Amino acid sequence: MLLFLSAPQPRPPGARSRAGAARVARWRRQRLRLQQLRRLRGLLRGLRGRPGAGGRRRGRMALCGQAAGAASLPSELIVHIFSFLPAPDRLRASASCSHWRECLFYPALWPQLRICLRVSPAEQPRLEFLMRKCGWFVRELRVEFAAENYLSGGGGPGDAGDADGGPGGEDVEALQLSTRWLEVLRTYLELVLCVLVSIRNNRNLQKFSLFGDISILQQQGSLSNTYLSKADPDGKTIKQIQQLFEEILSNSRQLKWLSCGFMLEIVTPTSLSSLSNSIANTMEHLSLLDNNIPGNSTLITAVELERFVNLRSLALDFCDFTAEMARVLTDSNHVPLQRLSLLVHNVSVMHKSLDNMPNDEHWKALSRKSTSLRVYVMAFDVKSEDMLKILKPSIPLERIHFDSYITCVSGAIVDLISRQYDKFLTHFILMNDVIDMSGFPDLSDNRNEDPLVLLAWRCTKLSLLAVHGYTVWAHNLIAIARLRGSDLKVLEVTEESIDFDQGELADQDVDPVHNLIEQVSLGLGQPWHAVMDIESLSVFTEPNRHFYREMQSFSEDI
Repeated sequence: MLLFLSAPQPRPPGARSRAGAARVARWRRQRLRLQQLRRLRGLLRGLRGRPGAGGRRRGRMALCGQAAGAASLPSELIVHIFSFLPAPDRLRASASCSHWRECLFYPALWPQLRICLRVSPAEQPRLEFLMRKCGWFVRELRVEFAAENYLSGGGGPGDAGDADGGPGGEDVEALQLSTRWLEVLRTYLELVLCVLVSIRNNRNLQKFSLFGDISILQQQGSLSNTYLSKADPDGKTIKQIQQLFEEILSNSRQLKWLSCGFMLEIVTPTSLSSLSNSIANTMEHLSLLDNNIPGNSTLITAVELERFVNLRSLALDFCDFTAEMARVLTDSNHVPLQRLSLLVHNVSVMHKSLDNMPNDEHWKALSRKSTSLRVYVMAFDVKSEDMLKILKPSIPLERIHFDSYITCVSGAIVDLISRQYDKFLTHFILMNDVIDMSGFPDLSDNRNEDPLVLLAWRCTKLSLLAVHGYTVWAHNLIAIARLRGSDLKVLEVTEESIDFDQGELADQDVDPVHNLIEQVSLGLGQPWHAVMDIESLSVFTEPNRHFYREMQSFSEDI
């Protein structure tokens, strides 16, 4: 028998087919995945710690000579696991053991920290612990301080409530409230100190936002400096806080976003001078607001603003935004400003002059400099004659919010807004908390057309309309829904603001409320109901707080 054997010829280099190479690569990947899966299964069996596991299995899973367990996992693996968990689950998982607890505050897990604090002594230990762990490395820090009266519905220092015990009882209650608010202010100062001390040496801080919601607004004005001087008689704590704030600014190396709103004298007119030129030149957002600044002082001047050449969003008190500032922002060395938020407060208007505000030519120059510039204005208890001076035709006004405790907005102002800003306006909010037993003011009184209907007709980009404390007739509400349709994403009107014509009420065959809900829902293309409780309004909150939060989202939406 003859056997003919042919020796295999060696393949020349590169002769392997692409399909074969792909099969080999796929096989290697599958083998690697299988090895990883076996390794993970082994870790899980070790973590379970079943009592029936044999000595050979325990020996196989031993790490560093000890049985494997939760504490034996490498720190890198624990941090990687934590990165997939939301913050509450991280906190619960960190209770497993001390090793996991140490990994909880790994810097990569906490790039940003947003805290909303009640001004209460109970918050201080928790804040101290959190800031001690994260304050030295956090990159984005946003802290809001809320006075307890907003959370519990109590009154301010000058609000004695409805005491039934006569004049003597009212005096006692007023004294108790004053004592309580002095304690609130002392706690507030301690909490602010805790935050600032923890980040004084943080060189990684990129976004820093502070908001202090404890300046109680009443008819007689804001919380007076008398209470602050009683809480800090010698002024040492306030001075220390101001110095710490300036130290943080001087030590910053990556700061891009600085926002400080209503923090009771923490920011001074000289605070920004602590920023180095290199940081000021790269700053992208700046927001400085404080109702307690004297009438002849401003937190930023036009000369100081010249350093902020890269500014893209700015938020100021309207009386501080002067014509000279508008001129600086139009200089060729400044990047185009894209977001401008302005707070028009009756306190500022009373103590500061409107003579230095930008005229229409300045607004035209700003709009030419940046075609994407949009403006957000909130007016708090501002008289109609002052609003007529403020609302220049060339302002690219996108959002406007009227909030009133004393002064109501007139129909003429609403009509002016709908005619001047029809190309830009997207948000219109009308809030009125004036106590008037005669009923809510009617914007359409003595007018052929309702100003709100004209607003919906002219402003084709309108996406949010919220009304409380002004009479809105049911047939006008239906007209607004039909005019804007599905483009009107939010239509919030409180039930107590809606009124019906006598003819609608006289029709026995139709339920006017049911008909209103049905017609508005059809017009909007989505289910709609009147707001039954004012506190469920998305915009219902203390005015300063709403402006701060709206300004933040408005500026971030670039």
